Amino acid sequence: MLTVVSADVDATAGVGAVWMVWRPRSPRTCEHIAVLEWYEEQWRYVGGGCGSGDDPVNVDVLDVRNGGGVRSLTRSNVPPRSITAAPWISCVKVRLGRDVGQVLIGARRIENPEQCKLIAVWTSPCISRKARPVIVALGRDGAELSRIGPHDSLDSHTWARLREDS
Repeated sequence: MLTVVSADVDATAGVGAVWMVWRPRSPRTCEHIAVLEWYEEQWRYVGGGCGSGDDPVNVDVLDVRNGGGVRSLTRSNVPPRSITAAPWISCVKVRLGRDVGQVLIGARRIENPEQCKLIAVWTSPCISRKARPVIVALGRDGAELSRIGPHDSLDSHTWARLREDS
């Protein structure tokens, strides 16, 4: 059995990602992320990865993990025809708390799906491929609940809780 957990398309950048799970709820669960690119009026698979399924995670507000990326293969054919000039396509799996209404991925606004899990995709120059956009979790009223910066490992809500506990 194959289940699509989440799919994201950044229409402006012409990229997409799909998070799929084979054999959900099985001890042999396997996840796959497919990265796609819109080129010459069609979607093209440009890469992805697979691995064992993640353990269920209870998220208070925001959790970002398991990012990946691939160099744009189709855009390397566009003048100046240099693989080094081609953009980097990146994605991450995002888990959200029940109180989150929307998430901002850079300037894009995405509704929190019912399962509170989504995949987010974007492009960046190859030289800054390890930097993700700022990701912000917004409450149902639009107020900011938490954020995680391009190089952060923990979101601001988790940092605040850790400071309170110490």
